[in-house]
Amino acid sequence: MTIKASVLRRAGVAVTAILLAGGSLAACSSSDNGGGSGSADDLEAALEAGGEITYWSWTPSAEAQVAAFEAKYPNVTVNLVNAGTNTEEYTKLQNAIKAGSGAPDVVQIEYYAFPQFALSDSLLDLAPYGFGDLESDYSAGPWGSVDFDGKIYGLPQDSGPMALFYNKTVYDQFGIEVPTTWDEFIAAGQALNAADPTKFIAADTGDSGFTTSMIWQAGGQPFQTTDSTNITIDLQDAGSTQFADMWNQLLENGLLADIPAWSDEWFTGLGDGTIASLVIGAWMPGVLESSVPDGAGDWRVAPMPSYDGSAVSAENGGGGQAVTKQSANPALAAAFLKWLNNDPESLQIFAESGGFPSTTAQLSDPAFVDQESEYFGGQQINQVLTQAAADVLTGWQYLPYQVYANSIFGDTVGQSYQSQSDLNAGLQAWQDQLVSYGNDQGFTVNK
Repeated sequence: MTIKASVLRRAGVAVTAILLAGGSLAACSSSDNGGGSGSADDLEAALEAGGEITYWSWTPSAEAQVAAFEAKYPNVTVNLVNAGTNTEEYTKLQNAIKAGSGAPDVVQIEYYAFPQFALSDSLLDLAPYGFGDLESDYSAGPWGSVDFDGKIYGLPQDSGPMALFYNKTVYDQFGIEVPTTWDEFIAAGQALNAADPTKFIAADTGDSGFTTSMIWQAGGQPFQTTDSTNITIDLQDAGSTQFADMWNQLLENGLLADIPAWSDEWFTGLGDGTIASLVIGAWMPGVLESSVPDGAGDWRVAPMPSYDGSAVSAENGGGGQAVTKQSANPALAAAFLKWLNNDPESLQIFAESGGFPSTTAQLSDPAFVDQESEYFGGQQINQVLTQAAADVLTGWQYLPYQVYANSIFGDTVGQSYQSQSDLNAGLQAWQDQLVSYGNDQGFTVNK
């Protein structure tokens, strides 16, 4: 089985483990109500017949999207429930799956968590409804996160191709050229901190999503699932080591601001120039505009540095929606999902809420691509970000228990950050725990 997925959403909230009481991740399954049976014709019939479904989501656009859907299809009632953000929702969903009841018809899932629910046979395969024909509507990275060897377990909603966000005012003040390689980025960090020890090229106290995205961009493939239970974990592969050796030059020399992401101090540092750069997903502009007003006019966007100067990116954030196997009306749930993440009206509502699109139509629309951003000094930032989406490396995989993996990152790789020591040792400790946990859960894990 090929699993290609991306990573952490913008919240930056630490993830806690989802432990399955009374069963393993590898063995967990749910009742099969429909199991992906049906056809594309069933979707229109379901919309005409109408009915009631439940949708779990935390997105800011969900309420407006549901209202627009119900206005278009008055025979359908969508009960929108905010069951919590990311891990809080996943815990409730996993409990409902184990109990055999209580799951929603449609549920929001981040890309990194899709494998856990897909491989536990909890989600409906939407391919029989014709969803496989929608592949060309989406950029490769997000689509790969919901397509499991032709079984389509959801539709992408947003995406997070990575780019370099930099404070042009700070760069200009200290004569720093925008780096195109990681060597240049390190040199810029050294020069900036030497000129003003209160300023840093970046801040990083250890984040699982950032780390895995950086390994992805380096060409690493540390997580490989060959079928539903056989896994190889190698966090010492060439890409993982290349990232660690590069980032060590900043970490071990105190060139990274010791400021936790998403903290008040972090937002302040982005506004006053303490933190001069961010290597992060394409959803960041909305965050800067809403949370860092003092940075207006200072920030710009450039392609993500690479190891040889070539155009290479990775995904960092985003998610989609899926239909659960517990749905009593899977055709109606699938029809709502198709409208939610494929209909132009719904996509426009989502884009207006600040989400970065995953659909190729939006990513190629001149009205979106060529839009000038006042916050970014009039720069047409989406030209850079849409190119980043096209430059994302394919073939990335996540673990079927990535939710758990992220939860122990702080106790393993995070220790290297705390001691400003070799990240390779932290990655090895992470690997050892992930291998042990996977085997305990019923997987066959190789290293």
